[in-house]
This record gives sequence, C-alpha cells and structure tokens, in this order.
Amino acid sequence: MDSPKKPAHKYKRVLLKLSGEALQGSDEFGISSEIIEKISEEILHIHKIGVQIAIVIGGGNIFRGVSGSSIGMDRSTADYMGMLATVINALALQDHLERKGLITRVQSALEIKQVAEPFIKRKAIRHLEKGRIVIFASGIGNPFFTTDTAATLRALQINADLILKATKVDGVYDKDPMKHDDAKKFEELTYMEILKNELKVMDATAVSLCMEGNIPIIIFNLFESGNIKNIISGKKIGTIVRSST
Repeated sequence: MDSPKKPAHKYKRVLLKLSGEALQGSDEFGISSEIIEKISEEILHIHKIGVQIAIVIGGGNIFRGVSGSSIGMDRSTADYMGMLATVINALALQDHLERKGLITRVQSALEIKQVAEPFIKRKAIRHLEKGRIVIFASGIGNPFFTTDTAATLRALQINADLILKATKVDGVYDKDPMKHDDAKKFEELTYMEILKNELKVMDATAVSLCMEGNIPIIIFNLFESGNIKNIISGKKIGTIVRSST
C-alpha cells in the first residue's frame, strides 16, 4: 500500500499582512498595477498547493490616519478615512485575484454592504475551508488601532498557523539596512526581544497579541519572487518571531 503523499506546505492556514505602501511600488501614491499583479501571482502559487489564505491590507498608499491627525485633523476622523482606504485596496486586490480564477471574499469591519461582507468569524473560516481567499478590510473598525493589530486579531480569530508580514527588506535588522551598511540581520527573535528592544516589526499591541496567542510571525521581502511559496514549504526566509529561539 502506498504511503500518503506528504503535503507541499508546512502551514495549512496563513494570514498575509500587506502594507498599503507596498501596493504603490515606486509611485508616489496609489496602486501600482505591476506590483499588485506580482502580489496576486505569489498568492496564486500558494493557493494552488492547498494553503488557506487570509489577507489584511493597509491603506497608507492612499491615506494614513496618523498623517491626517498630525496636521490637525481629528484622530478618529483621520483613522476612519484610513480604514476606507483599506477597502479601496482590498477591492483592487480582489479584482486582480479573481481575474486569475481565484474565488475571493472581502470582509469589512465597517458596514459597506454594496461592496463587502461584514466581518463574521464563522463565515470567514467557512470561506477559507472552501478554498476562498478572504481579504479583511477596515482594520478592526475602531480608530487608534493599526492594521498590524488588525492582522494579529484576525489571525487569532481564524486560528491561523502563521502571520506573514510583507516588507521591503529581507527581515528584521538592528538598524535601518537602507541607511547603514553594518546593519545586522536577525534570523530569529522572541516576542519579548521585539518589545524590549523596540524593534520596528509591528506595534507593541500587535506583538503582545501574537505572544499571547503564540502565533509565529515571519518578516520577509515581498518583492523577491517565490519568497511566500518558499516560506510555506518550510524554507528559512526572512526573520521568524516566536516564543523561543
């Protein structure tokens, strides 16, 4: 009798965190069609091998609540504007994914029935089980919280095995590798090391939630082709953050 075929992936269900800025590429603002196409291809590759995929996307390429409040705008108003920007990005990504034949659902923490479902935990999990890609928009629906925190909260709610934090660099460094040639890359870190050393991975609330839920985070370079698939297959890419190294 033949032994069962070993799956081609280490993780069954993952949450991919994309920043809004990642979508703009080298443009000053907005959505780069080249970048969103590249991201869609990466998602398609891991979907084909049976991975369940949820996505949380930021809105900084269109509007950042923190930037709005820094010029005197009411912080709550600015944050709600930022949440609406994430809906625009979610719909753009949904369109690209569906043009590749993938079935998707956008769930929004703000009620916008014409374009997105409301966030319902059980429904989101059911979509994932059916092989649909779920894109979570509008953060958590409340001001004063980042999309990193939203990503962690949604990962906990859907019982994700891993958070993939997409960045422009290939991991976490002790200082900005774009400015310092002697910047040291960390292969592994603990949640406490992130918090104690105030490393710019995610905000403290998001890291604390990951620590409480014991969800590993892998920080990686989004723009290197094949990185997501390689991570899913178990290869060491970027920096992994977990309870112990």
